This record gives sequence, C-alpha cells and structure tokens, in this order.
Amino acid sequence: MSTKLKASYNPPVFSSFEEQRRHLKQKLAASFRLFSRFGFDEGVAGHITARDPELKDHFWVNPFGVHFSQISASDLILCNHDGMVVEGKYPVNRAAFAIHSQVHAARPDVIAAAHSHSVYGKSWSALGRLLDPITQDACAFYQDHSLYDDFTGVVLEIEEGKRIGKALGNNKACILRNHGLLTVGKSVDEAAWWFITMERSCQAQLLAEAAGKPVLIDAENARATYETVGVSYAGWFQFQPLWNRIVNEQPDLLD
Repeated sequence: MSTKLKASYNPPVFSSFEEQRRHLKQKLAASFRLFSRFGFDEGVAGHITARDPELKDHFWVNPFGVHFSQISASDLILCNHDGMVVEGKYPVNRAAFAIHSQVHAARPDVIAAAHSHSVYGKSWSALGRLLDPITQDACAFYQDHSLYDDFTGVVLEIEEGKRIGKALGNNKACILRNHGLLTVGKSVDEAAWWFITMERSCQAQLLAEAAGKPVLIDAENARATYETVGVSYAGWFQFQPLWNRIVNEQPDLLD
C-alpha cells in the first residue's frame, strides 16, 4: 500500500476502552453477518473471536446456537481463558473455547481469530497441502500460512487447541487438515478478510487444478506481491468496503 493511501485511510484511534470495545464488537457482528452472506455458516459450526481491549485474557465470541445472520453486537458473549462466560446470556461453543483460547494465548499479537467450515476451505484441507502462489490474491499467504497435519475429531480439548496454536506459529493462517481454515489478525477486520480471501483462494486452486496444471508465480514476484496484498494494513483496508456494505444493508447489527 502506498504512503499516500495509508495517510488517507487509517484504522481508528479510541479515547477509552469502552469506545474501543463497542467498535470491536460491532466489527465482530459485521463479520458474522458477512460470513453468513458468503455461505460460510454450517449449522452451529464456526466462530470468530476478538481479544478484549482491556481484559487481555478474555475474548468476545459468537453465542452458541445463534445463526450468524442474526448476530448483533449486543448478542456477543465475553469468555475468559478458563472457559467461563463472564458477560452474556448464551453458552460458549466448547470447540471455540478449545481452539481460540489457545491461539490467543500463544499469539499475544493477535486480536482476532476466525474459523468456519466453509465449503472450499474444508475441501482444500482434505488434500493436506498448503496453497500455491497461483494468483495475485493467493500471494497474500505466500510463506505465511501453515498446515495442521492431523485430525482427531471435533476439537473439544485444550491440548488439541495447543497443538493447533503451535502449528499456526507466527503465520496469519493455518489449514486444519480435514477440517477447514483458521486465520488471525491484529484486528477483527484483518482476521475476517484473510478468511474470506483464503476461502476464495482455495476455490480458485481447486478450480484451476480441476482444469489442468496451474502455472505458479515465481518466488521473487510472489514475495513482492505479498508485500502489497499480504501485510497487516492491507488486510484491514480490504475489509472496509465490506464493512460499509453490510452496515448499510443491515444496520441492526450495530445494536
């Protein structure tokens, strides 16, 4: 991103934890509405979490059993890293706690993490492979995603979450074999965008490989492209048009 562009579009700055928390919860609710719009929901599976700006060992998450399309900011629940709901009237998804508590614990730089059972993400994950740099968009993950090469059933135990956190490492994303995608970011915007574009990159590679043998982008150009489309600011910025669209269409999500 150019210096001029960064100067024109910057992430917001807040004067209080309360203001920052309200904004974070609204971005989280918007992400769920968008995930529903894109078809990333499947039953009660899937979750996006955001670390509380004041209580660093607590995270906000979607209420268990509420459809993504119906989630508003006020529906979100606050969970501590012992798995207890400390604010909100709904229970927490046990798998959400097992995975996200350990990702947040392993990555203090991460504000948000996203996971769902999206069709192309889980299809690609069944191959047990990393994505190749075959498109400009896929270069956002060039040398910046990993593979959790195991599947032991529904993730309900902390130890499994720890293994996923270790497999993620310092990357922005991890492919969970036979399961789906996990993305993280320094903002809700970033984590949600990485998931959206990674899902589409999985779709693109599946389609390309079904048609023939994709031509890979060479390492030098893949790295140069990554420095434009794969950095943290780019992830935040790419989410903004989607945020504007969903808030305009469904303003009740802000409540």
